[in-house]
Amino acid sequence: MPTTTVRIPEDQRDALKIIASVEKRNIKEILSELIEEYLERHQETLEILSRPDWIDAIQQGLKASEKGEIVKWRKKTSGK
Repeated sequence: MPTTTVRIPEDQRDALKIIASVEKRNIKEILSELIEEYLERHQETLEILSRPDWIDAIQQGLKASEKGEIVKWRKKTSGK
């Protein structure tokens, strides 16, 4: 597994050390857990960003919104 260096303020590092000591865990485990939770919370965003057609639709909607226009994102099918 590759290593990444993260710089955090000293007071936050000290708080993590205290929590890790109380929980009898190391800081690496705590940070890995926090990163995993963060990525899980943003999974839907990652899925959207992986679809170029959705990105185009979002950008089109933002541009239209700035002009006060409305963009239909779903095309109607006949009979509906």
